[in-house]
Amino acid sequence: MGDNKKLGLFSLIGLVVGSMIGGGAFALPADMARGASGGAIILGWLITGIGMVSLAFVYQNLSMRKPDLNGGVYSYAKAGFGDYIGFNSAWGYWLSALLGNVSYAVMLFGSLGYFFPVFGKGNNEVSIICASILVWSLQILISRGVKQAAFVNVITTIAKLVPIFLFLIVTIICFKVDIFTLDIWGQSNPDLGNVVDQVKSTMLVTLWVFIGIEGAVVISGRAENRKDIGKATIIGLVGTLVIYSLISILSLGVVNQADLAQMGTPSMAYVLELAVGKWGAVVINLGLVISLFGALLGWSLLAAEIPYIAAKDGIFPKMFAKENSKGSPMNSLSVTNVLVQISLIITLFSSSTYQALYSIASSAILIPYLFSGLYAWKLVVTGETYDVNPAGKSNDLILAIISSIYAAWLIYAAGLTYVLMVTILYAAGIGVFINAKKEKKQKIMLNYEKIIALLLLVAGVTALVMMFTGNLS
Repeated sequence: MGDNKKLGLFSLIGLVVGSMIGGGAFALPADMARGASGGAIILGWLITGIGMVSLAFVYQNLSMRKPDLNGGVYSYAKAGFGDYIGFNSAWGYWLSALLGNVSYAVMLFGSLGYFFPVFGKGNNEVSIICASILVWSLQILISRGVKQAAFVNVITTIAKLVPIFLFLIVTIICFKVDIFTLDIWGQSNPDLGNVVDQVKSTMLVTLWVFIGIEGAVVISGRAENRKDIGKATIIGLVGTLVIYSLISILSLGVVNQADLAQMGTPSMAYVLELAVGKWGAVVINLGLVISLFGALLGWSLLAAEIPYIAAKDGIFPKMFAKENSKGSPMNSLSVTNVLVQISLIITLFSSSTYQALYSIASSAILIPYLFSGLYAWKLVVTGETYDVNPAGKSNDLILAIISSIYAAWLIYAAGLTYVLMVTILYAAGIGVFINAKKEKKQKIMLNYEKIIALLLLVAGVTALVMMFTGNLS
């Protein structure tokens, strides 16, 4: 927003909801049903609600107590735990945004495949060529200084919400209690495992659809009233939580879990097609295509912004800080899109699906989320900022503990496979960090940072060896 207009509560809520509802909502019914029954899905949403609301309050609290920290999730990790942890937070967030863009591109052409079968599931040759053209077209658009594609944002937000509300109305009308309650704990399906396993399986799906929760903190400087930031974050989050949980729970009252789990992406379209006929699927797929285009544009900006801010702080190599005449972070944007391009090609050869990509992207963002909670915890324990403003100290501690435990639980729920895959990505960052420190002529690592780097390196190399020997896929 190049002008100085401040944002009121309603505008802030719109931005929070808009940044969170991407393509994931349209795939929720089958994504949740693949690993869990109705009862476990409800438990999963309860845990997610508590964890995400706590995290939202943590971001609200940190934005008020540390208004000088402008780099969002990465600034908190750096301020609380040093340069190398801060770097890893920025690196993880960047990789998450980047892999998220790859998964958006795959899902975009997968949804176009509904209208044009030549695109298949979005990961064949035609899809990857078209996705590549789209990624580089967006680069040209952004390089011209398109910082706030406000019109695109309005169109895509409407395109997201109209088909979603239509879906909710239809599934409420068509909901059958006997379909929903049939084997509500999944005991007749041994593949699902016990209830704890089922709840764990929902965690990465629910995390993926909430990435962007930190968006309100990013725009906090534009709020008419700083108190509105917290209100907007909570109202936006609770509204989105209700929409998401209704999508996945109501679907199970229209289609049973076993059949729902077999549906392709976007499963919301196939559920609506069953309920009302062909036109339902057409509406959902059209809404999804426009929504994903908007998400790709928004997250392309965000993915380029993260290394750019970190480079200005001296945590990333200085080449990432270079701007063009329009003020766009060109080097950061180019490197990001080269990596997106490479990932798209890998997708073609490993026939990775949307679900695998977002699971890795979600796992990569867990580190930044964990350190946000831990930093809020540290502020309470050390008393920093509380000598001036002691209000709500015990509440802040409880929220910091809950959000930290939630992030740690998510890392556990992600499972060893994804966590190991992510250590490859984190280990690859060690050289980038060393390069940035050498440029600044600073001491490269403190002793505890060397231990962390060594552990990441060992885990990353182990994961690579396991991948090549076929023990990790």
